[in-house]
Amino acid sequence: MRNLVPMIFAALAVSACNTVPPTNIHQPMTARPAPRMENIAANGSIYQSSTSRTLFEDRRARYIGDTLTITIAEANTASTKSNTNVSRAASISATVPSVVGLPGQGLQGMNLAASSSNTLAGKGDAAANNVFTGTITVTVIEVLPNGNLLVSGEKQVAIAQGTEYIRVSGIVNPVFLTTANTIASSQLADARIEYKESGTISEAQVMGWLARFFMSVLPF
Repeated sequence: MRNLVPMIFAALAVSACNTVPPTNIHQPMTARPAPRMENIAANGSIYQSSTSRTLFEDRRARYIGDTLTITIAEANTASTKSNTNVSRAASISATVPSVVGLPGQGLQGMNLAASSSNTLAGKGDAAANNVFTGTITVTVIEVLPNGNLLVSGEKQVAIAQGTEYIRVSGIVNPVFLTTANTIASSQLADARIEYKESGTISEAQVMGWLARFFMSVLPF
């Protein structure tokens, strides 16, 4: 029992460091090729029905399980600027004339004056610049009725104590595929592009659950 507690904490620490970040990418992120009914001829010494294509067909992705390369070149820039200026001023003055025969003789001849001024000035600026470049090869996971391809894929890169996850999915129009079987990320419909990481560095940037609890309940 004495050695069990350290083992539990060690297991929790390892599991926390190896947590795979969640994703919104189309699932599944890969697919095995499905057998095609047209390939029913017997295999020969050179001819293989599973990999055969017509004489006039190139190597562009067409079927489930085919792969294609996406060139990620995302550069998004947004900015906004606003200015607000409001001012308001008011003044009033009154004089009590000297009138004979009225009570309150001490107030006669007094000058009363009042003024007010309100000013509001506001200014706001916001800007965002995001750049994401790279390449990733994805797999066709579904062929839509109109011939478009639903693709999805993931690349994992382990560096020291951390792991980087690059995930891409979207709909590809085969017309946009180049002869090298590549397409730009800007030509993906319903594109979902993610760059996430897990490991000691990313864990250090996240507030602990107990601190988040107190931050949510404390009124100050």
